[in-house]
Amino acid sequence: MAELSVLVVDDEELIRAGLHLLLDGAEGLHIAGEAADGHRAVELAAALDPDVVLLDLRMPGMDGFACAEQLLADDPDRTVLVLTTFDADETVLRALERGVAGFLLKDTPPAELVRSVRQAAEGAPVLSPSVARQVISRATAPREGSRSEEARGRLAALTERELEIARAVAEGMTNQQIAEAQVVSLPTVTTHIGRIMQKLEADNRVKIALAIHRAELS
Repeated sequence: MAELSVLVVDDEELIRAGLHLLLDGAEGLHIAGEAADGHRAVELAAALDPDVVLLDLRMPGMDGFACAEQLLADDPDRTVLVLTTFDADETVLRALERGVAGFLLKDTPPAELVRSVRQAAEGAPVLSPSVARQVISRATAPREGSRSEEARGRLAALTERELEIARAVAEGMTNQQIAEAQVVSLPTVTTHIGRIMQKLEADNRVKIALAIHRAELS
């Protein structure tokens, strides 16, 4: 199995050093590079093409929000995983709306952080427990324009199998796990997820999960 390469982006040298030590020593992972600001992160991502960009949000110059937006504009298939100390509702949703693969807090236990990097690389949505509670709470709360009704309307366009797979995505299952649970091939799952994204107008798996939670199906 090929090693997963990780680009660490954080303006604090001590944090970068700690993440380097943790991730570079984990089986199947290696640090491709480090950046202290968003501009350098964009440059290194283009040069190194890492499997995962582990990104802080609060940085001088180009902050993490703008950096994530640029990284994903350059390559929509890139995996960007936020690692920060801030978990305010608006911060979480603002980051997820930019298309990041997940949102973790810096108090995440080391083993969980390593596991989350691997899950994000496999396409599974990754959220710290407290963040997940916020997302579900905000997503299912009554909103002007009724987001729940909108989500249910979009989900109505899914076939029964697609809805089952969408719910599995919302539960954090990988494509392989879904294939085994549904007793179908991995390419079939990949095809279904592509169609689900198209129908839900979602550009990543986290947004599929949000649609499910908003529709109160999860």
